Amino acid sequence: MAAPESECGGGDGGYRDLRDVSVELDPGTARGGEGGGFAVSFWLYLSSSARPSSVILHQVTTGDDNKLPFLALGEGNKLLLFPLIKMHREAPAAASSYPWSDTTNLSSTSECPLEKWFHIGCEVTENIMRLHVNSDLIADSHLGSLSDEQHNQDVANKVILAGNDSKLEGYIYNIEVSSVLGTIKEQYAKNPPFKLSIDYSSSDGIEEGDDGIWNIVGGKASCRRNFMLEVVLINVFGEPVKDKEVVASLIYADNGTVVEKSREDSEPPLLITCEGLEYPAISRPLPVIHGRALFKLKISQLSSKCDNKLFRIQFSTLHMRRYPFLVACSKTIRCISRTRTVRPLGSGKRAATADEIGLLNNGQSLVNADRVNGRLHSHGQSSVAHFHMPKFTKLEGDGMTKVVETNKILSQNKHTRKMVVSREAQSGMGTDSSTSNYDSFDSGSSWSGSDGDDVETSSDAVVFRYCLDSTYDRSKFLRGAAPTFNKDDLVKFADQVSLYSGCSHHRNQILISKRLLRDGADAWSMISKNNERALWSYAIPGIITKFMDIAHSVNRGLSEQDLEVLRGIAGCGEDIGRDEFDRLWYWLYPVAASLSRDKIKKLWECTSPRWIEGLITIQEAENALKSSKELLKEPGTFVLRFPTTRSWPHPDAGNLVVTYIGSDNSIHHRLLSLDSSVARAENLQDLLLQEPELTKLARVDRLPTAIQK
Repeated sequence: MAAPESECGGGDGGYRDLRDVSVELDPGTARGGEGGGFAVSFWLYLSSSARPSSVILHQVTTGDDNKLPFLALGEGNKLLLFPLIKMHREAPAAASSYPWSDTTNLSSTSECPLEKWFHIGCEVTENIMRLHVNSDLIADSHLGSLSDEQHNQDVANKVILAGNDSKLEGYIYNIEVSSVLGTIKEQYAKNPPFKLSIDYSSSDGIEEGDDGIWNIVGGKASCRRNFMLEVVLINVFGEPVKDKEVVASLIYADNGTVVEKSREDSEPPLLITCEGLEYPAISRPLPVIHGRALFKLKISQLSSKCDNKLFRIQFSTLHMRRYPFLVACSKTIRCISRTRTVRPLGSGKRAATADEIGLLNNGQSLVNADRVNGRLHSHGQSSVAHFHMPKFTKLEGDGMTKVVETNKILSQNKHTRKMVVSREAQSGMGTDSSTSNYDSFDSGSSWSGSDGDDVETSSDAVVFRYCLDSTYDRSKFLRGAAPTFNKDDLVKFADQVSLYSGCSHHRNQILISKRLLRDGADAWSMISKNNERALWSYAIPGIITKFMDIAHSVNRGLSEQDLEVLRGIAGCGEDIGRDEFDRLWYWLYPVAASLSRDKIKKLWECTSPRWIEGLITIQEAENALKSSKELLKEPGTFVLRFPTTRSWPHPDAGNLVVTYIGSDNSIHHRLLSLDSSVARAENLQDLLLQEPELTKLARVDRLPTAIQK
């Protein structure tokens, strides 16, 4: 029995275009009594163009040009497996054609998935054929044998399984032929294929227009803005792929061709920021760490300079052929140039009246997004809004984006006490080249004076800047400013940001910043012993100690699984540096602070049932809601977790997410805002039932976590 080409190298670790597949079988080896036969197993990926009547694999005898179906798509895109010629009486004849109603075949019970890897196993003996999908036996049939007829054990009896010639776009991975039956489950479990995708819940710095197209500020260096996209490279079982690199490039949305640098352009069209420096994105692939790579990008090419064409960001694995499952493209992008539309208010400021303050605090001045000139769009847990400046300013709250008229925003009293901001904080807000013109202010702004000037953080310019900046720029500002604030200063600034943005969740992130930074510095000093790096194994006890101290938890610390998730967030290997520790700390501290609240701490420390799974990724949560690789558990089954993509000072950092199976039998993710919900919740059921969809599911009050330890 000849080995298939893909077993013998084939490039790219066994991935092969369906049209290039050719596997030789010898029906004679399947004869010979009990136990005789062979098994063919492989992973299959079909494009969205696959339709009923498509033949996936043909069977052809050597010396014969007739192509007969062996594996095909029948009605409803269900898999059909046909008996083998030269072996079974029921094998299809040359005149067989779709819908093959007069031809014996084995059929799967469910629709064949498209643009998704799934495993197929075919077992063939003299009298039996079996069809397995994802290691589960789907169908089997007893067949008539040709063994009583004269046959020659020569080349004329050889059968070749050949891929579709041109009508079907698909790919096969790790196709194997074995003379031993009962190995399908083993083949399914080993060496699974992987796929590249974009995690839109981690995107930042992106606006979405009324037409559904992303608007990204680009162009010259003084105008363009950073935006972030995270890619995920995992296998079909949700496990991260190791030792791979991913590269980003800018392509045209209409035809997929790469946007080239023109003669007039001094810079490449797409830039990547690494360690504070900009490089051509195509020259700086990022390593995939624990299945993820976070890209911080800028676009220098404008759509207006390219006949108003739209772009996409294309991510692809390095040193591998660009199969569709190893390439991920973003949504369509219109790269625009922004002019300055916001200027700091003059020195004449009036004090807010009591009525105005009451109006804003009660939320009555908020304008519902569907009533104003703007449209909201959501990507999983993240939200972006189309702004029409200067009339409206962004407002985030409870995972939703709202809009508030800026003419309702209050100016501060001219006698407000000054709070001095450090030079580091000023540079974090005022000189970052990643900001666009509409986030820049004239040189006479109150926060851009000489070294001898005090800086008013209570000024409109600073507060507006904080409200409009990205999470990264906010953290950069707070790292410099928070240590210089006393408690009253910090509360005042937090109140102003909360008031101006209309989002109370920003307030909590600012209020915890002083202790977060102080405790983080103490923890790193303890772990590193004043060295630049520390062994991860040595850092673990210090991290656990600090976590339990902040969470006021005595009964539940961090498990090995929790620590692996933290390691993935940090992006470190066997040792950890300060930057990696900070990434870990900015995520962990808000989580620990949330767990310090009495009602949440009770849920965390309750391990039977385990209400909060906590430190798990979105992929692990979704896998936990599946009773098998494809089938979901019952509607109402849920997992409580902390989102791994929300770090301080993001307003959602430290909040809980409920991942559950809805009434539509699909997986949903909903943010449970702890700032507004915990005070009203008497127990877990009250907290969960604030989500309207969960209210419809009667099982939610009776089901614990779906994770099975």
